[in-house]
Amino acid sequence: MRVFKVGPDFLDPMILEQASGAEVLSLDLWMVGATECQRLLFEAAAEADLILVEGAMGLFDGEPSAADLALRFDLPSVALMDARGMGQTFGALALGLATRRPGLQLAGVVANRVGSDRHREMLSAGLPEGLALLAGLPRLDDAALPSRHLGLVQAAEIADLERRLDAAADALAGTALASLLLEVAFQGPRTQPEAPALLGGHRIAIAQDAAFSFLYPENLRLLEALGAELAFFSPLADSGVQADAVYLPGGYPELHLAALAANRAMHAALRSHLAAGRPVYAECGGMLYLLERLTDQSGHSADLLGLLPGQAQMQPRVAGLGMQALWLEDGEIRGHSFHHSRMITTVKPTAHGVRQHGARPGEPFYALGPLRASYLHLYFPSNPAAAARLFLP
Repeated sequence: MRVFKVGPDFLDPMILEQASGAEVLSLDLWMVGATECQRLLFEAAAEADLILVEGAMGLFDGEPSAADLALRFDLPSVALMDARGMGQTFGALALGLATRRPGLQLAGVVANRVGSDRHREMLSAGLPEGLALLAGLPRLDDAALPSRHLGLVQAAEIADLERRLDAAADALAGTALASLLLEVAFQGPRTQPEAPALLGGHRIAIAQDAAFSFLYPENLRLLEALGAELAFFSPLADSGVQADAVYLPGGYPELHLAALAANRAMHAALRSHLAAGRPVYAECGGMLYLLERLTDQSGHSADLLGLLPGQAQMQPRVAGLGMQALWLEDGEIRGHSFHHSRMITTVKPTAHGVRQHGARPGEPFYALGPLRASYLHLYFPSNPAAAARLFLP
């Protein structure tokens, strides 16, 4: 079994990986690209009998949407709908989903938060002809997943995650959804040239712990294909780092302010690394760690690395969201922005992201000697040469 996630996401794939027991990759026709999506699906079909693709938001939300992906690759879809407080309107909404886009294969619907057996019967009876109620799920408090400001709580932080997943699986057992198998044929992709060894002989240290965990597996795979040796370290727990370049991905530094501030040995190690002219590349939460000071939503502040002049304050609402492209020396590289902080710095950006939609300037990109930083989470395979240059002096 292989599971994919539509659109840019880090948190949902952590849960899906725990549930499926396999790596979960992103599918997005804009960020990942149709050709790469085709390759990923084709490779998954060669090793798995069952492929599931979790959508993003609603079926038609976003550009491109989950429906766009389904139409592109002839994927049958199942709509999960909140049925609480609804009767015949449930069927009307299902009809709209089934008929909005010609060619979309809606294989059925799943009703969530069903109140009773009678409620389930009413929902089923109200569906249009040819559209089946594949499952009617009651409210499952035992299976609910906790969330915070960026989405779901990370899988590693949910102590009873297996129990919650088992509760969801038990509720689905015996339903028509549990036995739904629909055949799909995926065409093989065009042969890709091998990635040049632009990072041959380079050791890249990547922060990975509870504070920094927003990593695309595809990014790590590409760095290795470019010849890099990858090593992982914890800014929370480790006292040093030895590498040719450092990668500080996004995450939740605001939830670990005290520990990050207290690890002065790591501060010194990263300052020495940068002073020696070795690159540091930081994304979103990783960039916040570089600042002089960070303040969380409760008003608690901490002094951090001070490698990037400035400070940031967590906000109660989303401060940046959406797909963006960044034009660097080696061309366009794509990614996305999603953060709840506002940053003030005296450093002038060397570039700005270009929004997929809208004319406003996107996220600033900072280059201060061998330090490169932005709120953007970049998808490295969209431009391997540009990705490699982030880690070169």
